Amino acid sequence: MSLHDTASAENDTKVKEMDVPVRLAWGNVITVSLLHLAAFYGFYLLLSGRIYFYTFLFFFPPYWLAGLGITAGVHRLWSHRSYSASFGLRLFLMICNCSAMQTHIYEWSRDHRTHHKFSDTNADPYNARRGFFFSHMGWVVCRKHPDVIKKGRTIDMSDLDADPVVVFQKKYYILLAPFFGIILPTFIPLLWNEYFSHAFFITMLRYVSSLHQTWLVNSAAHMYGNKPYDKNINPTENSLVSWLTIGEGFHNYHHCFPKDYRASEYGFTVLSFTTFFIDCCAWLGLASNCKPTPRDMIERRRMRTGHHG
Repeated sequence: MSLHDTASAENDTKVKEMDVPVRLAWGNVITVSLLHLAAFYGFYLLLSGRIYFYTFLFFFPPYWLAGLGITAGVHRLWSHRSYSASFGLRLFLMICNCSAMQTHIYEWSRDHRTHHKFSDTNADPYNARRGFFFSHMGWVVCRKHPDVIKKGRTIDMSDLDADPVVVFQKKYYILLAPFFGIILPTFIPLLWNEYFSHAFFITMLRYVSSLHQTWLVNSAAHMYGNKPYDKNINPTENSLVSWLTIGEGFHNYHHCFPKDYRASEYGFTVLSFTTFFIDCCAWLGLASNCKPTPRDMIERRRMRTGHHG
Protein backbone atom coordinates (compact mmCIF):
# COMPACT_ATOMS: atom_id res chain seq x y z
CA MET A 1 0.00 0.00 0.00
CA SER A 2 1.39 3.43 -0.97
CA LEU A 3 1.70 6.37 1.41
CA HIS A 4 -1.18 8.01 -0.43
CA ASP A 5 -3.36 4.94 0.06
CA THR A 6 -2.42 4.82 3.74
CA ALA A 7 -3.35 8.48 4.22
CA SER A 8 -6.65 7.92 2.37
CA ALA A 9 -7.45 4.94 4.58
CA GLU A 10 -6.76 6.99 7.71
CA ASN A 11 -8.97 9.82 6.45
CA ASP A 12 -11.76 7.35 5.63
CA THR A 13 -11.49 5.99 9.17
CA LYS A 14 -11.77 9.49 10.62
CA VAL A 15 -14.83 10.22 8.50
CA LYS A 16 -16.46 6.98 9.62
CA GLU A 17 -15.72 7.86 13.24
CA MET A 18 -17.33 11.27 12.82
CA ASP A 19 -20.29 9.64 11.09
CA VAL A 20 -21.33 7.72 14.20
CA PRO A 21 -25.08 8.47 14.35
CA VAL A 22 -26.12 11.08 16.88
CA ARG A 23 -28.38 9.46 19.46
CA LEU A 24 -30.50 11.78 21.55
CA ALA A 25 -30.92 11.12 25.25
CA TRP A 26 -34.62 11.91 25.34
CA GLY A 27 -34.77 12.16 29.12
CA ASN A 28 -32.14 14.91 28.96
CA VAL A 29 -33.90 16.60 26.03
CA ILE A 30 -37.12 16.85 28.03
CA THR A 31 -35.36 17.94 31.23
CA VAL A 32 -33.28 20.64 29.51
CA SER A 33 -36.37 21.91 27.65
CA LEU A 34 -38.41 22.20 30.85
CA LEU A 35 -35.55 23.90 32.65
CA HIS A 36 -35.32 26.53 29.93
CA LEU A 37 -39.06 27.13 29.95
CA ALA A 38 -38.91 27.67 33.70
CA ALA A 39 -35.89 29.96 33.31
CA PHE A 40 -37.67 32.05 30.66
CA TYR A 41 -40.58 32.54 33.03
CA GLY A 42 -38.15 33.49 35.78
CA PHE A 43 -36.59 36.04 33.43
CA TYR A 44 -40.07 37.44 32.74
CA LEU A 45 -40.67 37.79 36.50
CA LEU A 46 -37.33 39.55 36.85
CA LEU A 47 -38.04 42.03 34.04
CA SER A 48 -41.66 42.66 35.00
CA GLY A 49 -40.79 43.69 38.53
CA ARG A 50 -43.09 41.11 40.09
CA ILE A 51 -40.50 39.96 42.60
CA TYR A 52 -39.34 41.67 45.77
CA PHE A 53 -36.22 43.82 45.59
CA TYR A 54 -34.49 41.53 48.09
CA THR A 55 -35.22 38.59 45.77
CA PHE A 56 -33.51 40.48 42.97
CA LEU A 57 -30.46 41.13 45.16
CA PHE A 58 -30.44 37.51 46.30
CA PHE A 59 -30.11 36.35 42.68
CA PHE A 60 -26.40 37.12 42.67
CA PRO A 61 -24.69 35.57 45.76
CA PRO A 62 -25.79 31.96 45.01
CA TYR A 63 -24.94 32.53 41.34
CA TRP A 64 -21.38 33.58 42.20
CA LEU A 65 -20.95 30.81 44.77
CA ALA A 66 -22.06 28.20 42.23
CA GLY A 67 -19.57 29.72 39.80
CA LEU A 68 -16.74 29.34 42.33
CA GLY A 69 -17.77 25.73 42.84
CA ILE A 70 -17.03 25.21 39.16
CA THR A 71 -14.06 27.51 38.51
CA ALA A 72 -12.06 27.40 41.74
CA GLY A 73 -13.42 24.00 42.74
CA VAL A 74 -14.02 21.27 40.24
CA HIS A 75 -12.00 22.93 37.48
CA ARG A 76 -8.79 24.39 38.89
CA LEU A 77 -8.57 22.33 42.10
CA TRP A 78 -9.97 18.89 41.37
CA SER A 79 -9.60 18.55 37.58
CA HIS A 80 -6.16 20.15 37.20
CA ARG A 81 -4.67 20.06 40.70
CA SER A 82 -3.27 23.53 40.05
CA TYR A 83 -3.25 24.28 43.79
CA SER A 84 -3.86 22.50 47.10
CA ALA A 85 -6.73 23.26 49.48
CA SER A 86 -7.36 22.61 53.15
CA PHE A 87 -10.18 20.31 54.21
CA GLY A 88 -12.35 23.31 55.12
CA LEU A 89 -11.85 24.98 51.73
CA ARG A 90 -12.51 21.71 49.91
CA LEU A 91 -15.71 21.26 51.91
CA PHE A 92 -16.83 24.81 51.07
CA LEU A 93 -16.07 24.38 47.36
CA MET A 94 -17.83 21.00 47.36
CA ILE A 95 -21.00 22.66 48.70
CA CYS A 96 -20.68 25.43 46.09
CA ASN A 97 -20.24 22.76 43.44
CA CYS A 98 -23.40 21.00 44.65
CA SER A 99 -25.34 24.25 44.24
CA ALA A 100 -24.18 24.46 40.59
CA MET A 101 -25.78 21.04 39.90
CA GLN A 102 -23.48 20.15 37.00
CA THR A 103 -22.93 16.53 38.05
CA HIS A 104 -20.66 15.51 40.93
CA ILE A 105 -16.98 16.38 41.14
CA TYR A 106 -15.74 12.94 40.11
CA GLU A 107 -17.69 12.76 36.85
CA TRP A 108 -17.11 16.42 35.94
CA SER A 109 -13.36 16.05 36.51
CA ARG A 110 -13.12 12.81 34.55
CA ASP A 111 -14.89 14.37 31.56
CA HIS A 112 -12.78 17.50 31.78
CA ARG A 113 -9.52 15.58 31.96
CA THR A 114 -10.69 13.60 28.94
CA HIS A 115 -11.47 16.90 27.20
CA HIS A 116 -7.92 18.16 27.74
CA LYS A 117 -6.19 14.92 26.80
CA PHE A 118 -8.25 14.41 23.62
CA SER A 119 -9.30 17.99 22.89
CA ASP A 120 -11.49 18.53 19.81
CA THR A 121 -11.43 14.88 18.79
CA ASN A 122 -14.20 12.28 18.94
CA ALA A 123 -13.03 11.40 22.46
CA ASP A 124 -13.67 14.97 23.62
CA PRO A 125 -17.05 15.06 25.43
CA TYR A 126 -17.71 18.59 24.09
CA ASN A 127 -15.91 18.30 20.75
CA ALA A 128 -16.01 21.76 19.13
CA ARG A 129 -15.43 20.21 15.68
CA ARG A 130 -19.06 19.07 15.82
CA GLY A 131 -20.28 22.68 15.82
CA PHE A 132 -21.15 25.46 18.22
CA PHE A 133 -24.47 24.01 19.39
CA PHE A 134 -23.02 20.59 20.13
CA SER A 135 -20.05 21.95 22.09
CA HIS A 136 -22.28 24.41 23.94
CA MET A 137 -25.20 22.22 25.02
CA GLY A 138 -25.83 19.55 22.39
CA TRP A 139 -23.46 17.16 24.16
CA VAL A 140 -25.77 17.27 27.18
CA VAL A 141 -28.79 16.01 25.23
CA CYS A 142 -26.88 13.46 23.11
CA ARG A 143 -25.51 10.11 24.14
CA LYS A 144 -21.73 10.07 24.41
CA HIS A 145 -19.63 9.16 21.38
CA PRO A 146 -18.13 5.66 21.90
CA ASP A 147 -14.63 7.18 21.96
CA VAL A 148 -15.57 9.40 24.90
CA ILE A 149 -16.54 6.35 26.94
CA LYS A 150 -13.53 4.31 25.78
CA LYS A 151 -10.92 7.01 26.35
CA GLY A 152 -12.58 8.23 29.54
CA ARG A 153 -11.86 4.86 31.12
CA THR A 154 -8.13 5.44 30.62
CA ILE A 155 -8.05 8.62 32.73
CA ASP A 156 -6.27 8.31 36.07
CA MET A 157 -8.71 9.27 38.83
CA SER A 158 -6.82 7.80 41.79
CA ASP A 159 -6.27 11.23 43.38
CA LEU A 160 -10.02 11.85 43.56
CA ASP A 161 -10.66 8.33 44.80
CA ALA A 162 -8.41 9.23 47.74
CA ASP A 163 -10.18 12.52 48.55
CA PRO A 164 -12.87 11.94 51.23
CA VAL A 165 -14.70 15.14 50.25
CA VAL A 166 -15.07 13.94 46.65
CA VAL A 167 -16.06 10.43 47.76
CA PHE A 168 -18.68 11.81 50.17
CA GLN A 169 -20.19 14.10 47.55
CA LYS A 170 -20.32 11.34 44.96
CA LYS A 171 -22.12 9.03 47.41
CA TYR A 172 -24.73 11.56 48.52
CA TYR A 173 -24.91 13.81 45.45
CA ILE A 174 -28.52 12.90 44.70
CA LEU A 175 -29.47 14.48 48.05
CA LEU A 176 -26.89 17.28 48.28
CA ALA A 177 -27.39 18.83 44.84
CA PRO A 178 -31.19 19.40 45.05
CA PHE A 179 -30.85 20.74 48.60
CA PHE A 180 -28.12 23.31 47.90
CA GLY A 181 -29.13 23.97 44.28
CA ILE A 182 -32.92 24.21 44.50
CA ILE A 183 -34.46 23.83 47.95
CA LEU A 184 -32.26 26.24 49.93
CA PRO A 185 -32.17 29.11 47.40
CA THR A 186 -35.94 28.74 46.85
CA PHE A 187 -36.89 28.82 50.53
CA ILE A 188 -34.60 31.66 51.66
CA PRO A 189 -36.65 34.35 49.80
CA LEU A 190 -39.71 33.19 51.75
CA LEU A 191 -38.11 34.91 54.77
CA TRP A 192 -39.12 38.27 53.26
CA ASN A 193 -42.52 36.93 52.15
CA GLU A 194 -41.66 36.24 48.51
CA TYR A 195 -44.13 34.00 46.69
CA PHE A 196 -42.91 30.41 46.60
CA SER A 197 -43.55 30.10 42.86
CA HIS A 198 -41.64 33.32 42.15
CA ALA A 199 -38.68 32.18 44.24
CA PHE A 200 -38.68 28.80 42.47
CA PHE A 201 -38.66 30.25 38.95
CA ILE A 202 -35.91 32.72 39.87
CA THR A 203 -33.90 29.75 41.13
CA MET A 204 -34.44 28.05 37.77
CA LEU A 205 -33.27 31.19 35.98
CA ARG A 206 -30.14 31.27 38.15
CA TYR A 207 -29.45 27.59 37.50
CA VAL A 208 -29.86 27.73 33.72
CA SER A 209 -27.80 30.94 33.54
CA SER A 210 -24.95 29.22 35.39
CA LEU A 211 -25.13 26.27 32.97
CA HIS A 212 -24.73 28.57 29.97
CA GLN A 213 -21.94 30.37 31.79
CA THR A 214 -19.96 27.11 31.95
CA TRP A 215 -20.96 25.92 28.47
CA LEU A 216 -19.57 29.09 26.86
CA VAL A 217 -16.06 27.92 27.76
CA ASN A 218 -16.64 24.73 25.76
CA SER A 219 -18.17 26.52 22.76
CA ALA A 220 -17.29 30.21 22.27
CA ALA A 221 -13.84 29.90 23.84
CA HIS A 222 -13.05 27.10 21.37
CA MET A 223 -14.17 29.07 18.32
CA TYR A 224 -13.97 32.86 18.69
CA GLY A 225 -10.90 34.84 19.71
CA ASN A 226 -7.16 35.03 19.16
CA LYS A 227 -4.45 32.42 19.70
CA PRO A 228 -1.30 34.09 21.03
CA TYR A 229 0.17 30.90 22.54
CA ASP A 230 -0.70 28.11 20.12
CA LYS A 231 -2.25 28.81 16.72
CA ASN A 232 -2.51 25.07 16.00
CA ILE A 233 -5.25 24.30 18.54
CA ASN A 234 -8.90 25.38 18.65
CA PRO A 235 -9.09 27.06 22.10
CA THR A 236 -8.93 30.85 21.99
CA GLU A 237 -8.54 33.90 24.21
CA ASN A 238 -12.05 35.31 24.69
CA SER A 239 -12.35 38.26 27.10
CA LEU A 240 -16.15 38.28 27.03
CA VAL A 241 -16.28 34.63 28.09
CA SER A 242 -13.72 35.36 30.80
CA TRP A 243 -15.87 38.18 32.16
CA LEU A 244 -18.97 35.97 32.17
CA THR A 245 -17.19 33.02 33.79
CA ILE A 246 -15.13 34.92 36.42
CA GLY A 247 -11.85 34.09 34.73
CA GLU A 248 -12.12 31.02 32.49
CA GLY A 249 -12.07 32.61 29.02
CA PHE A 250 -8.32 32.75 28.41
CA HIS A 251 -8.56 29.33 26.92
CA ASN A 252 -5.68 29.29 24.45
CA TYR A 253 -3.39 29.93 27.41
CA HIS A 254 -5.20 27.41 29.61
CA HIS A 255 -4.84 24.57 27.10
CA CYS A 256 -1.14 25.36 26.75
CA PHE A 257 -0.57 25.57 30.52
CA PRO A 258 -3.42 23.65 32.19
CA LYS A 259 -1.59 23.36 35.54
CA ASP A 260 -1.44 27.14 36.03
CA TYR A 261 -3.80 27.97 38.91
CA ARG A 262 -4.55 31.38 37.35
CA ALA A 263 -5.87 29.87 34.08
CA SER A 264 -4.34 32.92 32.40
CA GLU A 265 -1.07 34.85 32.46
CA TYR A 266 -2.72 37.93 33.97
CA GLY A 267 -3.69 36.84 37.47
CA PHE A 268 -6.42 39.02 39.00
CA THR A 269 -5.54 42.10 36.98
CA VAL A 270 -7.71 41.07 34.03
CA LEU A 271 -11.17 39.57 34.51
CA SER A 272 -10.34 36.77 36.93
CA PHE A 273 -12.17 36.93 40.23
CA THR A 274 -11.45 33.20 40.66
CA THR A 275 -7.71 33.88 40.80
CA PHE A 276 -8.32 36.64 43.34
CA PHE A 277 -10.37 34.21 45.44
CA ILE A 278 -7.61 31.56 45.37
CA ASP A 279 -4.96 34.20 46.23
CA CYS A 280 -7.06 35.35 49.20
CA CYS A 281 -7.42 31.74 50.36
CA ALA A 282 -3.65 31.32 50.07
CA TRP A 283 -3.11 34.47 52.16
CA LEU A 284 -5.46 33.04 54.81
CA GLY A 285 -3.59 29.73 54.78
CA LEU A 286 -6.51 27.80 53.25
CA ALA A 287 -4.82 27.24 49.89
CA SER A 288 -1.22 26.35 49.11
CA ASN A 289 1.11 25.09 46.40
CA CYS A 290 -0.41 27.49 43.85
CA LYS A 291 1.29 26.77 40.53
CA PRO A 292 1.92 29.72 38.21
CA THR A 293 3.72 29.15 34.92
CA PRO A 294 7.17 30.85 34.75
CA ARG A 295 7.18 33.94 32.54
CA ASP A 296 10.09 32.69 30.41
CA MET A 297 8.23 29.45 29.65
CA ILE A 298 5.16 31.42 28.57
CA GLU A 299 7.24 33.62 26.30
CA ARG A 300 9.05 30.68 24.71
CA ARG A 301 5.76 28.96 23.93
CA ARG A 302 4.31 32.18 22.53
CA MET A 303 7.26 32.72 20.23
CA ARG A 304 7.36 29.06 19.11
CA THR A 305 3.70 28.31 18.35
CA GLY A 306 1.70 31.51 18.88
CA HIS A 307 -0.09 33.58 16.29
CA HIS A 308 1.85 36.80 15.76
CA GLY A 309 -0.28 38.41 13.04
